[in-house]
Formats: sequence, C-alpha cells, structure tokens
Amino acid sequence: MSGERPTIVFFPEGAYGPTNNCVGIGDVLRARGHRVVFIVEESFAGTLEAKGFEERLMRLGPKPEVEEAPGQFWKDFIRDTAPEFRKPTITQLSTFLQPTWQALIDGAKYVEPRLREVFDELRPDVIVEDNVVCFPAVTTAGVPWARIISCNPAELKDAAVPPVFSGYPTANRGGWDQFRAEHRRSHGEMWADFDAFVREQGAEGLPDGAFGPEFIHESPWLNLYLYPAEADYERGRPLHPTWHRLDTCVRATEAPFELPDHLAKPSGRLIYLSLGSLGSADVELMQHLIDVLGRTEHRVIVSQGPQAELLRLHDNMWGGEFVPQPSILPLVDLVITHGGNNTVTEAFYNGKPMIVLPLFWDQYDNAQRVAELGFGVRLPTYTFDEADLLGAIDRIGADGALHARMATISRRLQANPGTLKAAGLIERLAHEGRPVTRQEASA
Repeated sequence: MSGERPTIVFFPEGAYGPTNNCVGIGDVLRARGHRVVFIVEESFAGTLEAKGFEERLMRLGPKPEVEEAPGQFWKDFIRDTAPEFRKPTITQLSTFLQPTWQALIDGAKYVEPRLREVFDELRPDVIVEDNVVCFPAVTTAGVPWARIISCNPAELKDAAVPPVFSGYPTANRGGWDQFRAEHRRSHGEMWADFDAFVREQGAEGLPDGAFGPEFIHESPWLNLYLYPAEADYERGRPLHPTWHRLDTCVRATEAPFELPDHLAKPSGRLIYLSLGSLGSADVELMQHLIDVLGRTEHRVIVSQGPQAELLRLHDNMWGGEFVPQPSILPLVDLVITHGGNNTVTEAFYNGKPMIVLPLFWDQYDNAQRVAELGFGVRLPTYTFDEADLLGAIDRIGADGALHARMATISRRLQANPGTLKAAGLIERLAHEGRPVTRQEASA
C-alpha cells in the first residue's frame, strides 16, 4: 500500500447502472477515509464530482461535433437498434449482441492510451472495474484489481446455468447447446481479433471456455457479483474462491422522496414504472405502458428517462427524467421493470414483487429468473395484452404469501448491505495486496 490513505480507482462502464453500483461502494469507502477516484466518460463530467468524488475523464471514441449528454452514445445506440429487441434472443446474438460487443471492443481499443495515463498519474492501490470487456491497462497497471459483475450471474458460465442473454428456463435445457453454438459462431471472429489486441498490449490472452468465448478476465485478486442468494443459480461447479456474492448493492447517496399530494391519497396500488435509462429511450413502448396504466385506478411513479419531454403522463402519475429510485422503492407496492440488474436487485432489497418486460442484454435472464422462482411475472415486452398486464398487477397485489416472502428476503438483505461487504473486501485487498478468498473473508 502506498500510504495510510489508500487510493481506490473505480472504472465503471459508461452507463448509469454500473456507475450507480460503484457509487454505492465508493461512498462507503470515502466515508472510511479512502481517496476514491472515478474514471468516467467526458459526457459524465461533473456527475460524480457532484456526489463528492474525484473524477478523471476519458473518451471511448472521437469527440463528436455537438455536446453529449451522459451516456449519449448508448442512448442513441439503443434507440437505433430497438427493432432488434422484438426478435428471439438467439437471433439477437448476431443482429444486436454482436454489434454491441463490437462497439464495446472499439471503445476499449480507443481508450487504452488514456487509461494508461490515468493509472500512471494516480498510482492507485486498487483498481475496481465494472465492465464486460477487457481493458488491458487495468490488468497491466501493476496493482491489484477487482472485477465487479453488476449483470445477471449467468454471465459466469456453467453447465447447469442457462446460456447468458438467452432468457431460457433452468428446468428445460432444450436449446441451450444450439444457443451456445450460435454464440460462438456469431462472436468467434470478433473474439479472436480482440484477443490479439489484448495480447499486443501486454495482457494475458482472453479465456475461451467450453461454454463460449470470454471478453474479459477473471481477476486473480478479487471478484464480486451482484445477486440475492434467494434468486441465484445452482451451479455444476463452484466459482473460484476469489468470487464473492454481494446480494445487493444499494447506494445511499440519493435524495429523500416524498409522494406528491395527488399520489398520497389511497387508491389502487402504488406502482413504480422504469425501463431504465436506456430502455426508456423507446418512446413508443414507454407511452403505451403509460397509457395502459393511465386508464386504471392505480397510482404510478414513472422514471421517464432521456426522452422525458416526449412522454405524456396521466393524472394518476408523477415522473421525471431522473428520479431517486432507491428512495422511491420502499414506498411502492410493486415494480414494473425492464429487468435491469440494479432495478431487480434493488426491488429484492426493498421486498417488492416485479412485472418484468425485458428488452436486451441480461434483462431476459433476470425476467426468466424472477418468473420461474415466483418473485413476479414475465410478460412479452412488445406483444403483451393489456388485460395480461392489469391481471398481473391484480394477482401480485392480492398475493399475501408472495409479499410475506419478499419481506423476509428484504429484512435479510437490509441487515447485510452489499455496499459494506464490498467496501470491506476492497479495503482488505488494498491493505494486504493479495487475493481475497471467500474462506479468508468469512474467517
């Protein structure tokens, strides 16, 4: 360790989900006296400073001619590729996922020199990254580094776990081999090119396992993933001892929230609707959901996202482009979500059943997991019938056993915050400079 006040650098993917996940952990570490620095895209400039963190800026591509909003690249990308979300997940492997991975890889290649500059300047004691592709500068910086997975843990491939991004059930393995074969076919050439780049930068080659190619390494020091034990998968083989489950990772940096007067009067259920910062860019889908819920007696809080000015709310609603989700969830009866990992795990943390309408990435896996374990309902995002959505709301609202089950899970999770667990493990890595295993951490 370089001194009594370790420098811990967080490097999350340039989207709100991974960034918010790291903010929750970083806030605990900062409160304990550590120097916490975030590496963020230029479009996020000032966002983390406003929360009291140091920032170092970078770009994942050439500077555009017009000023960007935070995460604008991915908002535009999702908007332009939204038609692909209507296709089966096995088709999306080539039409959506492969181009998405290619964009991520292109960003990793572009930013490599800048990352080396930042690490040379800061000389961190620990680097913590929440990304899905390898950034060689992280693994070659000469300091311990930790990897966080803030996506569904199917990303950690296993013979007993459905293929990641498939949304397939665990009880029926029909189609698993076909999906994995198509994943390898559609991604293999791209993986080989990226593997060559990673090696050229002085990093170890990328893994290519029995269940498909990997685009990022497992850390030899510390690995964290985010999913409640009650919803996690049973595995054919245990994870490496450096993997630790956080259950949830709910940030405590959001402002308090008080229900607007017109929503405070009891009427129907109080529902939170969010398709995430990226999914809500699909204005047509968002407006359809808003209109369906606007014809009910329920009260609805809407996370409107980056296209807020294009959405028309009804009298039984309140919303905004940005809403303090961690402060809202304790108040509501149920959550209608796209199935983003942060929203799903935060719903568990607060004991809220879910209706999940997945759009892309691991959202299908989360939707399937919620449905097959009885924590809520999965609906087809673009073809759901209005009666099915309203019926699901009524069934969940009347299911006392489900609410009691969720409340029990919530009490356990809130008694053991993942932010504190993660901060402690990262501290241990900073102070000891050696791998942190589950056995040692529990001793």
